[in-house]
Amino acid sequence: MSERKPSLRAGGSAQSRFQVDVVTEGSSAAAPAQAPAPEESKGRFKVVGFMDPGLGPAADIGPPPDVFHEPDTAKSDSVSLHSTGTGQTHISDSHSNTYYMRTFGHNTIDAVPNIEFYRQTAAPFGEKLTRPSLSELHDELDKEPFEDGLVNGEEPSAAEEAAALMAKEAKGGAVKFGWVKGVLVRCMLNIWGVMLFIRMSWIVGQAGIELTIAIILIATLVTTITGLSTSAITTNGFVRGGGAYYLISRSLGPEFGGSIGLIFAFANAVAVAMYVVGFAETVVEMLSDVDALMTDELNDIRIVGTLTVILLLGISVAGMEWEAKAQIVLLVILLAAIANYFLGTFIPVDNKEPKGFFGYHTAILFENFGPDFREEETFFSVFAIFFPAATGILAGANISGDLADPQSAIPKGTLLAILVTGLTYVAVAVSAGSCIVRDATGDHNDTVSDTVNCTDAACTLGYDFSICKEGGCQYGLMNDFQVMSLVSYFGPLITAGIFSATLSSALASLVSAPKVFQALCKDNIYPGLGIFAKGYGKNNEPLRGYVLTFCIGLAFILIAELNIIAPIISNFFLASYALINFSVFHASLANSPGWRPSFKYYNMWVSLAGSVLCCVVMFVINWWAALVTLLIILALYIYVGYKKPDVNWGSSTQALIYNQALTHCLNLSSVEDHVKNFRPQCLVLAGYPNSRPALLQLVHSFTKNVSLMVCGHVRTVSRRPNFKDLSQDYVRCRRWLIKKRIKAFYSPVFADNLRHGTQLLLQAVGLGRLKPNTLVMGFKNNWSDGNMRDVENYINTIHDAFDLQFGVVILRLMDGLDISHIPGQDELLSPSEKPPKESKDVLISVGPAKDSDSDSCPSKTHSNQSSPLIIRATETKSPLSLTDQRLLESSQMFKKKQGKGTIDVWWLFDDGGLTLLIPYLLTNRSKWGDCRIRVFIGGKINRIDHDRRAMATLLSRFRIDFSDINVLGDINVKPKKHNKLSFKELIEPYRLKEDDMEQEAAERLKAQEPWRITDNELELYKAKTSRQIRLNELLKEHSSSAKLIVVSMPLARKGTVSSALYMCWLETLSKDLPPLLLVRGNHQSVLTFYS
Repeated sequence: MSERKPSLRAGGSAQSRFQVDVVTEGSSAAAPAQAPAPEESKGRFKVVGFMDPGLGPAADIGPPPDVFHEPDTAKSDSVSLHSTGTGQTHISDSHSNTYYMRTFGHNTIDAVPNIEFYRQTAAPFGEKLTRPSLSELHDELDKEPFEDGLVNGEEPSAAEEAAALMAKEAKGGAVKFGWVKGVLVRCMLNIWGVMLFIRMSWIVGQAGIELTIAIILIATLVTTITGLSTSAITTNGFVRGGGAYYLISRSLGPEFGGSIGLIFAFANAVAVAMYVVGFAETVVEMLSDVDALMTDELNDIRIVGTLTVILLLGISVAGMEWEAKAQIVLLVILLAAIANYFLGTFIPVDNKEPKGFFGYHTAILFENFGPDFREEETFFSVFAIFFPAATGILAGANISGDLADPQSAIPKGTLLAILVTGLTYVAVAVSAGSCIVRDATGDHNDTVSDTVNCTDAACTLGYDFSICKEGGCQYGLMNDFQVMSLVSYFGPLITAGIFSATLSSALASLVSAPKVFQALCKDNIYPGLGIFAKGYGKNNEPLRGYVLTFCIGLAFILIAELNIIAPIISNFFLASYALINFSVFHASLANSPGWRPSFKYYNMWVSLAGSVLCCVVMFVINWWAALVTLLIILALYIYVGYKKPDVNWGSSTQALIYNQALTHCLNLSSVEDHVKNFRPQCLVLAGYPNSRPALLQLVHSFTKNVSLMVCGHVRTVSRRPNFKDLSQDYVRCRRWLIKKRIKAFYSPVFADNLRHGTQLLLQAVGLGRLKPNTLVMGFKNNWSDGNMRDVENYINTIHDAFDLQFGVVILRLMDGLDISHIPGQDELLSPSEKPPKESKDVLISVGPAKDSDSDSCPSKTHSNQSSPLIIRATETKSPLSLTDQRLLESSQMFKKKQGKGTIDVWWLFDDGGLTLLIPYLLTNRSKWGDCRIRVFIGGKINRIDHDRRAMATLLSRFRIDFSDINVLGDINVKPKKHNKLSFKELIEPYRLKEDDMEQEAAERLKAQEPWRITDNELELYKAKTSRQIRLNELLKEHSSSAKLIVVSMPLARKGTVSSALYMCWLETLSKDLPPLLLVRGNHQSVLTFYS
């Protein structure tokens, strides 16, 4: 054993034989003979265990320097394992500052469950700890420990480090709000808007008490369902800042989140202008009453609005603490105004009766109970006017990043605010309808006379307002928007309430818009908006967002015409509500194990109904505004979907796609295959995807949106693979496929050689019916220069595919396929991994010298290579050789559109139709659309016309278009003499020449080198050899100008035809030709002419 390994305890000990002696820095002097620290505990990671009471005070040597206590971190009996950087390891108790190395009384670095392991890198609460990796617990003790400091050598990015540092710095002085101050107050202030004081009485007059309560209940139903959905989402994990954008994007993905986030932030910015203009109109009306206008009404609204929004901006920029204090003051004023109104309803005053206020009377209640729609108003038009008053339920959620406990605060504050404000609206509606008549003249002389037949409620109270039926009255529920001021105990307090409602709503919107926009910009969904992601101060205030919101609000204030934009803003809010409800339904439908909200009072079908109801309300409020909203969301959704931001939030969309894919795969597995549904599902031995782009691009041309394509990669390495390298390579290869828009899977395996790895892929790749049925390889161009054992493996790979009933396709290009040896092919690197422009780092594959195409897969190289390596090249870039330039050009030949030309199909043997199906699929693509299929078949000279008509009939029944059919009557003519000599020279090095040696020696050599060609074998297959030579002559004669040649691949009987002879056949058949596909199906029909 290595001396670095810990020694075992003596036999008979009750302790585990894997235990090691505990070593502390404090005891090193007192016990010099003590064993060194165990190797297992090396490495810079932290683990957490339970306190071992067996450790005495002697072990207490003080806390390590990197341990600190967080006031907001959940306290637990936890232990952290720290490295000193010198190989010694400290175990620290976070409470008693005691070092120890025991978990459950055993010496181990295995960690017990702890919340710190599950935090993200930039966690706002507590410190991110890293549990020991599986490798650290499982690998051999004498293996070199990681020196990076993180599991598997992972380093945090600069952004993560900055975010973590910012989070630590912000912990000390960040202002965090509870559920009352942070959510309840904000939501109530936003919902109790101007509508309560100015329009509520008019709505009661139009719709009556009965329908007004119905309107309030419907609006409250929408907001309550949305509140329940919001509560479910916020309690399904930690909620960061961003409000509605954060909730929707993390649930439905960046497409929905990005589109709704932008319009939600814009809606809040414009809402600032709406509320400020409402405030300014009230102020200007008061100035007009005392004849104190500065200029005219419109410009005075602009002046007052501008000054107001500047004041609100100052409060917001001062910090969330000042903004919260301002909200509390405004809430007190608002509550006082509401109480003032209700107090006034119980104190009737005689001089108010001519204006329609008589106090509570049943006659007025019954008269106002039913609707009395006037001026073409309807139930839906009145509902459209009221509903914006119910919005504002996300005011608390929008500052989720500033809440101490958003998971608890948002559900409690939002739902309680909806309940309180809903009851308030109902109470105001009932009280107004019970003590104020619909019409009043305001004239004390309009009392009831004996000559007038009067039956109204006012008549029973001594007043005759029948003249109001002709119009022109200025008082009453229907005519006076300021009737609540009339009813209240102290009128000016209602005006203060109006001011409070407008300013509080404006202030909430002014804070919400930048917070949501900042979260959107941080996620980098839309390029160019990153400058607004920066925050300032201990609360990470989005000062740039405040300025942008101020500018947008000021622009609409100066327009001062908000009647057109107001319905769109309401619909923007409703669209957000609809998507929040849909998020809950979608997450529940996806049935993801990660959907575990602690708030249980929700139902997926209720959320779906709420989403539908929100959409209905959108069209009820304003149909054209609803259409505009949907079009804007659709346009933004398409844009974000097209840009495909590089984010992964574990959305329910991913979970639902998984469910659907799993369901469809299972459904497919229960149905037998049918020839009409055959698709060439290809396993492509391409190595690293960027090694053979031409092979992938050609296969992708006939599998895209049609069938399965898997990029198989057989990797032969002499050392055990590292998981980190594996995962990084996998991500890089997937990234390359996505960048090149190649719809394929990447599947690497480790094996001793190409054949073994391909056997694994052929048997294991696929799921149910989504399983490859065709093996695609590159032709082994340099086979004659390499080790013939590699040729043996290559040919046996083809035999294995046929044994497993796979079709086989081999692509040969004149210049080869493999470009991995050419410097500069670094496309597998991500932008962050690429070297600076001035450096000369290049991606290469390390291995023995080879030509442009060593085999069908780079795994052929017998090296220690596990992934492409980046090396430093010379400062002056060496020019490519002519061969490499041609190779690079040919590697992109299938990427561009093919011009007019032909695809020549040499369908010499019936393999089930795969040789014909692949060219047909190619011609269906736009890149190959200008190419026509020419079919070549073998035949007899005296039956050429008959064979041509028979083939034409077959192709027409297959419904495959063709331009020409050529029957080769001279296919059996002997090949030219010089070609036969060339073949003889080709096979000469691989002949066994058993006649020149003893039989025993020949048998021994054949056993050692099974690829050797025997004389008997040559004689037995003389005719077949001649056919390959002759076919090559015919191919050069008829298809030298074809865009692509597809020819039936010759078969070789296993155990009879040696690998060298078979390779020579393939070489002879396909040499010196345009791009050529050797195709052989599995001899099961893949084409049919039956319907």
